[in-house]
Amino acid sequence: MNCYDCHLLSVTAPAVAVCCHCGAAVCPEHTKADAQDVHRTEGMGLSTLDRSARRLTCLTCHDAEHQL
Repeated sequence: MNCYDCHLLSVTAPAVAVCCHCGAAVCPEHTKADAQDVHRTEGMGLSTLDRSARRLTCLTCHDAEHQL
């Protein structure tokens, strides 16, 4: 599978990830990795686990989430 964003630029590059929001295949150049807290229901509320999860998004979805 090839990177969707590279395809739009008429370049062929192999994809290494899939965006967790839009599902586009992306290469390392077009991937943004963030840490995300993991929550679990415990007793009467939520409990945050010690380790964060990795969340991969394309640059378009990342920019949309972090616009001012």
